[in-house]
Amino acid sequence: MKRKLIKIKDKITKKLKQLKDDKVITSYFKNNSLFVIFVLVCVINSTMLRFFTMPTAENYLSFKAIVADLAVVIILGSFSYLFTNRKRYIYLLVLATIFTAICVINSVYYTFYTSFASISMLSLTQYIGEVGDAVVENVLQLKDLLYIIPYLFFIFYYHRLVKKNKFKVYNKANRMKKFKYTILSGAVVLLLFICSLSSLEISRFVKQWNREYIVMRFGIYLYQGNDIFASLQPKISALFGYDDAKKEFNEYYQDRSETRDYTNDYTGIFEGRNVIVIHAESLQGIALNRTFNGVEVTPNLNRLIKEGLYFNNFYSQVSVGTSSDTELTYNTSLMPTQTGTAFVSYFDRTYISTPKLLKEKGYYTFSMHANNADFWNRRAMHESLGYDKFYSKETYDLEDKEIIGLGLADKEFFAQSVEKIKKICEDHDKYYGYIITLTNHTPFSDTDKYGEFPVTMKTTITNEDGTTEEIEAPYLEGTKLGNYFKSVHYADAALGEFFEEMDEAGLLENTVVVIFGDHDARLPKNDYILMNNYDPVTDSVKDTLDPTYQEYDSFDYELDRKVPLIIWTKDNEVSGEVDYTMGMYDVMPTLGNMLGFYNKYALGHDIFEIKDDNIVVFPNGNWVTDKMYYNSQKGEYKLLKDVVIDEDYISNNNQYADALLSVSNKAIVFDLFNPNSEEEAVSNSSKEN
Repeated sequence: MKRKLIKIKDKITKKLKQLKDDKVITSYFKNNSLFVIFVLVCVINSTMLRFFTMPTAENYLSFKAIVADLAVVIILGSFSYLFTNRKRYIYLLVLATIFTAICVINSVYYTFYTSFASISMLSLTQYIGEVGDAVVENVLQLKDLLYIIPYLFFIFYYHRLVKKNKFKVYNKANRMKKFKYTILSGAVVLLLFICSLSSLEISRFVKQWNREYIVMRFGIYLYQGNDIFASLQPKISALFGYDDAKKEFNEYYQDRSETRDYTNDYTGIFEGRNVIVIHAESLQGIALNRTFNGVEVTPNLNRLIKEGLYFNNFYSQVSVGTSSDTELTYNTSLMPTQTGTAFVSYFDRTYISTPKLLKEKGYYTFSMHANNADFWNRRAMHESLGYDKFYSKETYDLEDKEIIGLGLADKEFFAQSVEKIKKICEDHDKYYGYIITLTNHTPFSDTDKYGEFPVTMKTTITNEDGTTEEIEAPYLEGTKLGNYFKSVHYADAALGEFFEEMDEAGLLENTVVVIFGDHDARLPKNDYILMNNYDPVTDSVKDTLDPTYQEYDSFDYELDRKVPLIIWTKDNEVSGEVDYTMGMYDVMPTLGNMLGFYNKYALGHDIFEIKDDNIVVFPNGNWVTDKMYYNSQKGEYKLLKDVVIDEDYISNNNQYADALLSVSNKAIVFDLFNPNSEEEAVSNSSKEN
């Protein structure tokens, strides 16, 4: 065996020496230098993208990702040899432009969403104008422009070749020969890449749930190509895949009862009461019970969590639809769709929702939001969810009123909303209202309107002469996290005024108030590190060798993105702190048990029935239980308890997450809650045939 290996090695060495002596490699690079530069530019940019988005060597230097990107670039670039002279350069320039744009767009997108872009999100560009400041201030950075440098070098290199009369002109025979050899080389590279894949990697590529995982294993160019197919697939599969989707749907829910088959201490406890839900924009748990120099960031919320039922281990489950995804999951106990957003792409589907189920119990249902009714397509989607009326921006008086960020300031919004609720009370016996706040929306830059709230640190230091002195160090002043706390402080004050006005009007007497943060605020990880490791003496982050330095990894960052959930009544019917792991999709069944309605198709659970056996699944395939947080992209986890975890526990939860995400997506795409969906699917199929 050893002799055979030596012989093979000798043959390879001999062949390489022959190629070197014949100057084959040198000749190829010399005669095809423009193509070589094109390939290098595109692969360098894709590698640079992984460096800026997943900055560990195993990610940005991932062998599989580099090979995949290389294969795509070579294969697509090979067609340039079919063109004559300058047209060959134009073809490569167009490709280089597309590949560079892919890298720039994904770099920008990842900064804001911690995910990679989807072609299905093009339908959401209509909303960019309304959040333009947030995009400019929070997203576009210098790193996003670095991809243009290799691109410009490619253009420069071409003109340099032309100027020195070194741009090769090939006849038809040579062009075809080079095309065949180049595309064959690309195919060989692609084949080697495919052979290196495991069945798990192929499965995740097809499902397209874990975008970070796919880019890390398959490169950005294959990811983007697969995304185009995945984005078109719902429109295709909606015509041809109904039967398989319905079968999967029926099997998933086959053991579900049509009625709730249990009772607990909270069953029916709020039946017949009015309900006010406050969807609090970007409210994170890190703001609660936090002080700066003895002053609370959220004094009103702190009071409410003491008086009511506070869920301190509660997670939002949004994807690219952010606030709209929360509305979907809260109202239906379904997950965000695999591509696009339900609010924009699937607003015309049939949904089983909290407003609809409460309407069956005699409730008048309404929603309130002082923004454009068509933002996130709410005008259409709120009707699909079953709200009787949507009080949007056009129903509020904005003339000479304070505007903060995207629209009417929360204090004025709440004040006008109370007047509307008074009128609703006069006309209806029972009501269910969903109120969406606006002020605490990124970029948190209207600090002059939030009111005075220093995010500094007062401390006592000892001078060299032994005397002590109290100083006020800047701490979080000037950081995005610091501005966020200022914004939350204003939003909390507005909420306090709302409760006062509601109480004065007698609107809290027979009312349940539900408050939750819709999603995290997309705050920089470095700001958290600064907050946890600030040295007021040096006005900087402590050295990592400092014994008081607190390590802060990606898992800590994910876990700190938790949001609060509070259920409150004036008569303190329920109170206490609940630390069960809970997700947004658990709210509907939990409230349903309290208010007397039931949805057999809810993906979540009544948290007081499932308790600490719950699992929260995220749209990217990650999940969290009371025992651990699992990152499916990296196949890594962080234990949250001192327990022993076996492979079966992880494998079973991964299967559970995959099945849940799949059935949720298909239920929406194929309109499976619509009793007429089967007839419509047959009709569509007949038209196609």
